[in-house]
Amino acid sequence: MSLVGNLEDLGLGEILQIVSLSRKSGVLTLESIGREGHVTFLEGQVIRATSSSSKVNLGDMLVKHDLVDLETLKKALFVQRNSDNPSRIGTILSEKFAIPAEKIEEVAKEQIEKIVYSFFAWNEGTFSFELGEPTELASGSVNPLQLMLDQGLNPQWLAMEGSRILDEKKHRGEAIEEEQEESIVDLVELLGEELAAEVASEESVPEPEAAIQETPAESETASQTTGPPLFLVDDDQLTAQTVARQMRELNLDVNVFTAGNNFLKALETAVGEGQKPILMVDLVMPKLDGSGISGGIEVAKITKEKYPDLLLMLMTDQVTPELEAKLAPLKLAALLLKPKKNQLSEARGKQILADLMMKVATFVDPESVGVSAEAVKGEIGYNFGAELLKEVDDAELEARPTRIEPTPGIHLLGGMLQELNNPALGGGIILLVLRFASEMMNRAVIFFVKGDHIVGLGQFGIETKDGNPDEHVRQIKLPAQADSVLKKALTEFAPQHTQVGDSEWDKYLVEQLGGERPTDIFIGPIISEGNVVAIIYGDNLPDQKPVSNTESLEIFLSQAGLAMERALQERRHKGGQAV
Repeated sequence: MSLVGNLEDLGLGEILQIVSLSRKSGVLTLESIGREGHVTFLEGQVIRATSSSSKVNLGDMLVKHDLVDLETLKKALFVQRNSDNPSRIGTILSEKFAIPAEKIEEVAKEQIEKIVYSFFAWNEGTFSFELGEPTELASGSVNPLQLMLDQGLNPQWLAMEGSRILDEKKHRGEAIEEEQEESIVDLVELLGEELAAEVASEESVPEPEAAIQETPAESETASQTTGPPLFLVDDDQLTAQTVARQMRELNLDVNVFTAGNNFLKALETAVGEGQKPILMVDLVMPKLDGSGISGGIEVAKITKEKYPDLLLMLMTDQVTPELEAKLAPLKLAALLLKPKKNQLSEARGKQILADLMMKVATFVDPESVGVSAEAVKGEIGYNFGAELLKEVDDAELEARPTRIEPTPGIHLLGGMLQELNNPALGGGIILLVLRFASEMMNRAVIFFVKGDHIVGLGQFGIETKDGNPDEHVRQIKLPAQADSVLKKALTEFAPQHTQVGDSEWDKYLVEQLGGERPTDIFIGPIISEGNVVAIIYGDNLPDQKPVSNTESLEIFLSQAGLAMERALQERRHKGGQAV
């Protein structure tokens, strides 16, 4: 199952409920104005949340809450990195270092809630939900310092609480912006392979101050390099370090920064010492005061004003002719395409990194970087030249998210799921199902499973000779155990796109629905109290075309079954006859 849509059309609260109600495992991805967030679901419950605006991880939170110190955290990381089947960092801290598991769970829960609530400020952009394997999503090797829960959080509760917090901020007139948080103990990136050498055993751990001094969080200088210096700034530390490793293959002396202020201070010192570093600046990152997303433009302007002779390149994960034209007045050496964070370990991301390295190689002496002149010949075309002098307007560069074509029916889910929450609906549930299905197909029939038979209950789009299709459909009756396409829904308990078979009862069904055989049909069961109580049949006759994407309808069918359960329970509670 894959659900996609636009945040302008469907709010995060509704999205959380929709994904939760599917009771599936997967990852919800949100993208909004240069920001990216992920919410991981395990069987409908939220177990993890990450945001590109927040670099804080579980290690940070545990240190801030005085549950662990850096020495203990390093020991736990060492245990994890040297295990064939690594457990989550919280499990290791609890089992091997006697940190109370319930305290770790409280900290993880607090930060996951905080990240999810911050997403409610994202009122434009796109979302997508992709199914994932539960075992992979719950594994300990996803991220050594991940924020992950054993017992998930209820998404519907998160939706209600997030909406309440958002409403309160609006009422108080507060700016609806999420906090920009930096990690204080991103040990995996800071220490890298040096961790094993520093942590010789669980009893021998170096002083944390010394370790941080050797590899400061805001600047990492490669050793044993002979090429020219390169200063790289990107607020996403994982991407920055990945790009830095690629640049070091050019034999460059790479310095990495994750904040514009530190980048500018180090640059001032370097220039004062007579150096002329090559500069690579990420386009989308916070400004110097921590606000906005066009910090790369701000840093580039300041740099060009103070050091106009330095070679300056901007990086972005999306290069378009329009963006190139808007950036041209900055007199950049190049606009470089960098991989998106989710591409870093993929073949596409590695190819982008290789291309990026070749373009940077064109601006340095090929012999000093170990790349042949022939290999980089012709790449200078990325230079914009120095003839363009106009000022760049920051506001124009804050790229607005593009709209996507949403999953069919996704716009209906929010409102219609609310209608299903009314236990007094009774037979109205069937009408809602038919109404939803009418968005995706030309014809549909609801069949009721009654004892040993499947009987017609309601329809839309069916035409009959007597002009009374509702009455005609109610006369359709098939044996439940007879060989027919409807029996698949009874035995497999799963929706499917299929074709009508050639059995006696399939021919009967075709004849009763007008006589024409469709090329593609949709069959979906409605399951209540563990049984298939109804089946929806749909096709696109008289058009011979396939039934479109039905993921949102399938979610609605699952909720229709639960709504029937609630209605039955309500009647039983009142002492009424359950029908």
